Amino acid sequence: MVKAFTQIDGRNLRSLQYLVSRPGSLTVVYLQGQRKAYLGPVPLFLIANVLFFAIESLTGGRVFTTPIDAHLHTQPWSPLAGVLVARRLETMHSTLAVYAPVFDRAVAVNARSLIIVMALSFVIAPAILFCRSGRPLITHAVFSLHLYAFLLLLFCVANVIPAVDKWFGGPGLASDRMDHAISVALVIACAAYLWVAVTKVYGTGGIARALQVAALTTAVVGIVLGYRFALLLITLYTA
Repeated sequence: MVKAFTQIDGRNLRSLQYLVSRPGSLTVVYLQGQRKAYLGPVPLFLIANVLFFAIESLTGGRVFTTPIDAHLHTQPWSPLAGVLVARRLETMHSTLAVYAPVFDRAVAVNARSLIIVMALSFVIAPAILFCRSGRPLITHAVFSLHLYAFLLLLFCVANVIPAVDKWFGGPGLASDRMDHAISVALVIACAAYLWVAVTKVYGTGGIARALQVAALTTAVVGIVLGYRFALLLITLYTA
């Protein structure tokens, strides 16, 4: 039993190391059938998911467990959210003070249970961009799961930085400057991952590579924001 646990733990660590240090390599070895030494894309994504939400809970992060107050005041869709929440409260004959704790608990549950939908919704982006490569859909799905597993690890770091800053007496995410700096750093890190990964997985280069990375990075940002907005709608009308 100890031996089996050690082997599984070794696969976990090896897979996480490759995911971070060798973008695209896990996708290639999985598609080539070299699967015994590494975790599959779904288990790896789930491990990254567990790590992310554990750290988010410990640090008080709000990447996806966005409270209703943030939806109402700090998001691009806040004006629309204000209208939707007001109508929902009127229908429920409730008040924001009463409903807010209910929403915040429910959105945390929904964020955890639906997050794989966010990753799989990205599949369409590489499928369109690399349609001439002749790659099967499984290639794009594995590529997407590995990308979003990497992003979840990035979000772990993004949660820790403001928490540490606040622990040392700083403003944490209450500082707009820090919030914006972290957001920009995340986008750059995502683009850097994609820059390496698309060449390893799809073999592209030159100007085409730059354009594809720009398009995929834009898709990632759009899907992350879309997922947060979708969580608002789902939670608002189910909680």
